[in-house]
Amino acid sequence: MIFEGISATNFEHSGSFYENEFEDILRGIFVCYQCIILSGAKLPNDENHIRDEILLKYLKNDSFKEQHFNLASYHFDKETIENSGRADIRILPVNPYVGDKAYYIIECKRLNNQNLSGTTGLNSEYVKNGICRFVITNYYSTYFGVNGMIGFVVDNLDIANNIANINSFLDKDLINDKKETVNAMAVQEIKQKELCENFQYSYTSKHKTSSEKEIILYHLMFDFSKNIP
Repeated sequence: MIFEGISATNFEHSGSFYENEFEDILRGIFVCYQCIILSGAKLPNDENHIRDEILLKYLKNDSFKEQHFNLASYHFDKETIENSGRADIRILPVNPYVGDKAYYIIECKRLNNQNLSGTTGLNSEYVKNGICRFVITNYYSTYFGVNGMIGFVVDNLDIANNIANINSFLDKDLINDKKETVNAMAVQEIKQKELCENFQYSYTSKHKTSSEKEIILYHLMFDFSKNIP
């Protein structure tokens, strides 16, 4: 199978147990991305379809999970009803099982090369309907204080330079899809955090929720521009 022999190696742990655990999960998800790129799979320019390529083909594949970063210790599902929204990917530890409310969340958003600094572009969308869903207490829960986002890059885009564009929205009041005014409440802007060898597009940011809890968000930027016809 295509994922045999593929791995994300040469990393160092840092931070809390939950940060370390979540970083291992993200390394496994990075291998999913590698597999998709190597397979040459053609993907539609659609957030849910790209997410399902990762989730259904790999994260629900028992053989894959057993081979990569102990992913067999987690249950992955999608569109989980979560307070005021639906989580794109829910990651529930099953070994050991903690409880129904103890899980990680990953939100997925497309990113393109249009309107990079505008409030109607996908960079703004990444913040107001992505990051801010973790900041609003009654939207996405943060049981472990650590969650993540994956940016699906669908156009030719300088990913590293685009982080500055996304960061420019972190201190702005924005209007989300529920017509609410939201703010990312950034304590630390998005900055690079190396998780895998030869992959430079992983990042972390820190935010304060509306209930005054500080949380960490991890960000993976996956370039699928060559997979989209």
